[in-house]
Amino acid sequence: MAKSVHSQLLKILQQEDINFLLTNRIPRRLATRWMGWFSRIESPALARAAIAVWRLFADLDLTESKKTSFGSLRDCFTRELRAGARPLDGDPSILVSPCDGIVGASGTVRGTELFQAKGFPYRLEDLLIDPELVETYRDGTYVTLRLTSSMYHRFHAPHDATVERVTYVSGDTWNVNPIALKRVERLFCRNERAVLRLRLAAGGHPVALVPVAAILVASIRLHFLDVVMNMNYRGAADIACATRVRRGDELGWFEHGSTIIVFAPRGFRLCDGIADGTKIRMGQRLMVLP
Repeated sequence: MAKSVHSQLLKILQQEDINFLLTNRIPRRLATRWMGWFSRIESPALARAAIAVWRLFADLDLTESKKTSFGSLRDCFTRELRAGARPLDGDPSILVSPCDGIVGASGTVRGTELFQAKGFPYRLEDLLIDPELVETYRDGTYVTLRLTSSMYHRFHAPHDATVERVTYVSGDTWNVNPIALKRVERLFCRNERAVLRLRLAAGGHPVALVPVAAILVASIRLHFLDVVMNMNYRGAADIACATRVRRGDELGWFEHGSTIIVFAPRGFRLCDGIADGTKIRMGQRLMVLP
């Protein structure tokens, strides 16, 4: 009986109109602030209860987690994995995935136009802001990686590189699931996001990672900066860096789940098998270097 009720509830929540209404037509910023507060409450008992409810609506697998118990819900969201849980592809000609995710729109940037979903284009100018950066990735290659709430939320360096600059862009907190991407134009350009500029050790190629926040998850933590970028952030919007990282080094995390868009200039190409709906894990093959 309980399984039947649960199944019916999931079917209702998966209906596009209801899902969009429940996850977008609410006070998004208020809901995000509340979740940020709630997820930080230090109480193992409360965390266990919240995780049990979470498991009713998501396929949460904690078998790879480094920890078996959590002091808060945030502690679970930002969990580390056991050593060896994400083996890295060692081919130096390959750019690996920086995170676990589901591949969304991907392919070649047409001039400065690309897609968030079929029929919903947006422009590099609106996402990246900086005209120089727009020219860098004109006619380049991109791939959108969506992290669901139950996935591993930390992201890593896709290759040996130097992080040269981080740009923070404040914005909204629309849901970034496929239902919203088919309804809200230029969604990624509306949301809170950061632009991480990397210079690969191999060939000096520039690569950009754009973590995009979403409802309940407008918080991005970067290890090499002593700040948390979220709706309360009032620091510098453009931060120069000179941080060397190795392939697979942890760069930071999202606090709940969201999206990372990876950009590479002309000459890069997507690896075989990278297509809409493909599940990928951090460290697996993503792009081939020129």
